[in-house]
Formats: sequence, structure tokens, C-alpha cells
Amino acid sequence: MLKVVASSWALLLGIGLLMVGNGLQSTLMGVRGNIEGFTTFELSLVASAYFLGFLGGSRLAPEMIRRVGHVRVFAALGSFISAVLILYPAVTDPWAWVLLRVIIGFCFSGVYVTAESWLNNATPNETRGQTLSAYMIVQMIGIVTAQGILAVGEPGGFVIFIIPSVLVSISFAPILLSISPTPPFEATKSLSLRDLFNASPLAFVGMLLMGGVFAAQFGMAAVYATEAGFTVQQVSAFVSAIFIGAMILQVPIGWLSDRMDRRLLIAIVGVIGGVAGIAGWMFGTTYLVVLGIGFVVGGMANPLYSLLIAYMNDYLEPDQMAGASGGLMFVNGIGSVAGPVVTGWLMAQIGAGGYWLFIAILMFAVAAYAAYRMTQRPAIPVDATGAYVNVLPTVSPVAFETAQEWAVEQAEDQAEEQGSETGSANAPPG
Repeated sequence: MLKVVASSWALLLGIGLLMVGNGLQSTLMGVRGNIEGFTTFELSLVASAYFLGFLGGSRLAPEMIRRVGHVRVFAALGSFISAVLILYPAVTDPWAWVLLRVIIGFCFSGVYVTAESWLNNATPNETRGQTLSAYMIVQMIGIVTAQGILAVGEPGGFVIFIIPSVLVSISFAPILLSISPTPPFEATKSLSLRDLFNASPLAFVGMLLMGGVFAAQFGMAAVYATEAGFTVQQVSAFVSAIFIGAMILQVPIGWLSDRMDRRLLIAIVGVIGGVAGIAGWMFGTTYLVVLGIGFVVGGMANPLYSLLIAYMNDYLEPDQMAGASGGLMFVNGIGSVAGPVVTGWLMAQIGAGGYWLFIAILMFAVAAYAAYRMTQRPAIPVDATGAYVNVLPTVSPVAFETAQEWAVEQAEDQAEEQGSETGSANAPPG
């Protein structure tokens, strides 16, 4: 891992700064919107707009890169991000923010596609798994660091919006100055949504539902915490707890994923997340309790995203895995766009607790559907399943495809090892 960081530190630093800027502006929207008097439903539309833009960017950015190249796309979209971040406090109107959030979501998606392409191109095959792990850790650290900046800033002022703009601008330097010639960009042909559903109904439906959960965590957590009466520092700590839980609990869930029926693990994780959501609904105004609940829900929801991907891969041929990434991201993106709107509507109806109720309903739905699917198809033997791939919902299609390619490599290596062991066992004694 240290060798990977040493060889790719500049790219990882640039991506980390991008995540700090993105994580800061996402939480800041909920806090500043409340100060400006936006309603909960208006803030839900602002949150949803980001995911709509991100979904559009993930579909269109690859074509933009093929037409004009990585550097031009990266510079143009990065400039738009810096400009939008400064425009937020200058135009404090909810509908203007909706438009700005669509733009910034689109731009961040395109920037991630470009940066991840460079990182993937600079990574040798033998360290691809470690590089992916380092990248995911950097993303989490970036989001958590952003909350620390918000905790010491003044959300009612202008400077707190300048900080993410500056961080995003600075992030260009290590990325652009460290890269070798721009890598070729080849998009993998995606599997159809019908093919994905037929391969694994559970993974397909689960990705749709988890899109709503993640969007609530990333887009509405600050809105909930502000409405619950928490201070800015408490809001920052709460959002941090969600992503710290995701980073820590990813490890044991990933370990279990490779050692038991993944459908059973999906059901267990869903139930734990759902119970935690109900606890948040019931005790969501007690700050210390909310910190613990945020840790548990984040620690269940984010690894569940990776778990569903691994389960889908169990029913795909190796040459289909990379192609599945586009369809899975699209399904998850649909859930992400709808998630904040439904969350905002529930919060408007029953108060801040609607945030936790929405998450609980979706987590229980995933668990229930996993239990149902266990009755419809026999389990794949544990030794025949593929490797668990640590992927976050914040990544672009490039990192998703890279993770899928790594899973293919792991499957091929495993098959070769099993073949060599079988050959050795069948060999005549010498």
C-alpha cells in the first residue's frame, strides 16, 4: 500500500482535494439553506439536483473526452465548479441553487471520470487492487476532512464558499503536473438493464434502493441535522460519523462476504441498517445517540453497495463484468435522484425523523427482498463466488469499471490456482 501511495501520491492528493471540496459544498448546502429560510422540500430538490447532474455527467463525459481530450474537459469542468461554488452565496434562491447543483453535479462527474482515467492508466496491473483501496480511503478521508473545515467555518458568510472553490482549483495542479501523456479512453459496451435484472434481480433492485439511501446520506444528512436543532459543529460530526462508519465496517463486511451466502449477509446488513434507522426515527433528537446511529447506518449502507456489486458479479461471465458497471450505476443513479425528494417530502410531513424513516424503509426492503430471493434460487457455493470489491457510490464509471476488471483478474487467478491444485492432485506419483 505504501508503495502505491508513493508512486501515485500526486494523483491521490488531487483527488483528495476534489473530495474535500465536494464534501464541503454538499454539507454546506443544507446548513446555509436553512439559514436562508429554504423549506425542507426545497432543500431536497437542491440535493436531488446534484445527483441528476452527476448521472448526466457519467453518461456524457466519456463522449466529451473522446471528442476534445482529457485536459480540455478537466480544465473546462473544473473552472465551472470553482465558479459555481462562489455563486452559491451570491444567488441565494432555491431554484437558482437547483440549477447550480445540476451544473456542479455534471462537472464533478466529468472531473472524476478524467482524474480516475489518469489514475487507472498510471497503475500497473499487479497493484490495481491496492490502488483501488487507496483511492477509496482517500475519498473517505476527503469527505471527513470537509466536515472538519465546516465545523470551524462560518456557514452564514462568504469565505466558507471560497474555501472549496480554492481547494478544487488547487487540486488541478498535482493531477495535471504529475500525469504522463493522456491515456486512451475506451468505453465498455454496457449490458442492457433487462440483462442485468435477469442475471440478478436482487442486485438490480438492491442498487436502485441503495441509491436512495446514499443520496439521503450524502445530500440530506445536513438538512436533517439542522432541522433536528444541532449546531454546525454537531452537524459536521454527524456527517463524519456516517462516513467513518462506512470506512471501518467495510472491512469486516467484506471479509464475511467471501465466506458466506451473500444473500444472507445482504439481509442481515439490511436488517441492522433498518433497525438503526428506526432507532434514529425514535431517538433522533439526542445528539450522542444520533452519532452512534449515523456510524451504524453508514457502516451498513455503504458496504452494502459493494456487496450488491459482488453478488451481481457472481452471476456474470468475466467478460460481462466491466460492461455491467454502466447499467448498475444508472440504476443506482435513478434511486439517487429520487431519494432526496422523497426524504424531503417525508420530513415535511412528520418532521426531522422522516429522514431516518426513509432510510429504514429502504434498508428493510433490501433485506426482505434478499430473504425472498433465497427461496427462488439455490446459493452459489462460497468457493465459487468472486472477490468482494470495495467501491463507493461517489465514484465515476471509470473507477467502477476498474474495480470490475480487478474482480475479473481475481477470478481468473483463483481459477488458475484451483486448476493447478486439481492437476497436482490428479498427477501420478513420481
